[in-house]
Amino acid sequence: MSKFLGYILTPVFYFFFTLSLLIFHPLQWISFRLFGYRAHKVVVDYLNFCLTYCQIFLGSSTTFINKQKLPQGRPVIFIANHQSMYDIPALIWFLRQYHVKFISKIELTKGIPSISYNLKHGGGANINRKDSKQAVSEIIKLGRRMKSNNWSTMIFAEGTRAKDGQMKPFQVGGIATLLKAVPDALIVPVAIENSWKIVQYGPFPLCAGLKLRWTVLSPIITEGLNPEEIALQAEKSIRISLNQMKN
Repeated sequence: MSKFLGYILTPVFYFFFTLSLLIFHPLQWISFRLFGYRAHKVVVDYLNFCLTYCQIFLGSSTTFINKQKLPQGRPVIFIANHQSMYDIPALIWFLRQYHVKFISKIELTKGIPSISYNLKHGGGANINRKDSKQAVSEIIKLGRRMKSNNWSTMIFAEGTRAKDGQMKPFQVGGIATLLKAVPDALIVPVAIENSWKIVQYGPFPLCAGLKLRWTVLSPIITEGLNPEEIALQAEKSIRISLNQMKN
């Protein structure tokens, strides 16, 4: 039934999703050029509000659970599993008070309305995966911006999307590099559920009638832990939340 409904509802979803990108692109340009980072961030936040709730056109629900009392005056490294591109708008919108930045492929900085502009000017790290020196340099620069501005970063530690929803082992590289620049950052895992199902049949039809969920988990006590151990702790917390613990 969800696939059948997808044939009907996917064009409606894509219409409003694309319309949001097109409307907010010039708004981003105006806000950034005339008023700077803070105005631009407000526009980006509301863009992602619209992108998040475009899911209603697929008949899907969005639930974001954050029972953690996280400090706003301290950099945070959020570590999440990754299931689809639809993971991202909700993370930006619901965690907007933490100024969450992303590590993105440099190829995404061109050709996508709104998204490419934000990647260029929003303060994240745009890396060339074929150039390890450039990638490390950009992540370190991001860490410095986190430290000086009390920003946060979201890392999808699997390194790629889990297209079937089953988590892959977490990689430590990005976490370790950021911690060199921001050693006192708070480490907070985030569990993402069911967004892989949106695209389980590909870009058309999208799956309808899903219960999408994002859950912010308890911060990791990092005292005495090296980056590898921190990554394992984050992975374990998310696996427990998703009932994907390995035997």
